[in-house]
Amino acid sequence: QVRLVESGGGLVQPGGSLRLSCAASGSIFRINAMGWYRQAPGKQRELVAIIGIGGSTNYADYVKGRFTISRDNAKNTVSLQMNSLKPEDTAVYYCNADIETRPPYRSLEVWGQGTLVTVSS
Repeated sequence: QVRLVESGGGLVQPGGSLRLSCAASGSIFRINAMGWYRQAPGKQRELVAIIGIGGSTNYADYVKGRFTISRDNAKNTVSLQMNSLKPEDTAVYYCNADIETRPPYRSLEVWGQGTLVTVSS
């Protein structure tokens, strides 16, 4: 069994910063792409940022220049540094990863349980 566990959400004032972390555990052979998504109340889940196994990154336009995604392949973790936060960044943030398991080899798309980020004064 493979799972992702997020941490680091909370309440922050506009203009502030938060760092989200996500750790993968279980029978992992390799983790390919890892990413962060978010879902605000009444809205669909949307991509925030994604990072490939080699470190290539892609960001949604609305977070470019403010958020930075990074990963540690040795520790099977991915992080999201969020700066200059805005009220519209308020959402539940989900970690996502494409994971190849140890034998029997399987490819899985795995989601974390989500962590709430609230940006408010």
